[in-house]
Amino acid sequence: MPMTLAQAIVAEFTQESASTRKMLERVPEDKFDWQPHDKSMNLGRLAGHIAESAAWVGEIVGKTELDFAETDYKPFTPESTPSLLAEFDKHAASFKATMADVSDQDILVEWSMKSGDHLIAKLPRLAAIRSFVLSHTYHHRGQLSVYLRLLDVPVPGVYGPTADDEAGFGG
Repeated sequence: MPMTLAQAIVAEFTQESASTRKMLERVPEDKFDWQPHDKSMNLGRLAGHIAESAAWVGEIVGKTELDFAETDYKPFTPESTPSLLAEFDKHAASFKATMADVSDQDILVEWSMKSGDHLIAKLPRLAAIRSFVLSHTYHHRGQLSVYLRLLDVPVPGVYGPTADDEAGFGG
């Protein structure tokens, strides 16, 4: 039996989550307040944002619209590196559970993101998951790798070894 679209998304998410978690494991909690620039998020907020990003799948799969004007979203702020990892693990497990029974028909339903009367995006759920969950996470994971490098924290490999990997792939 062929793989469903949701199963393909979960396979990608599972692969990428391992790399994302390795990056989050290296976030030094004594540097949570550090930021490379005044316009940048601080390290703790960036890492917290990455940890909570998978939670968006529930907003996409469970609804046909997200209106920021009607939400009471409070960003996750980690208290420690273990709390950061626990948040990430919780949302990663929830992502997989949410996607487990999503049919190809349901994943192609049109979904909208708006703020009051302002339409931000209108696209199939599949595209919303790819853009607002997966690609969004990869983007911020890339930022996090730069933060770690600037703090002289060894950067783990994602798609291959980094300058910090002694043994090559998988660092």
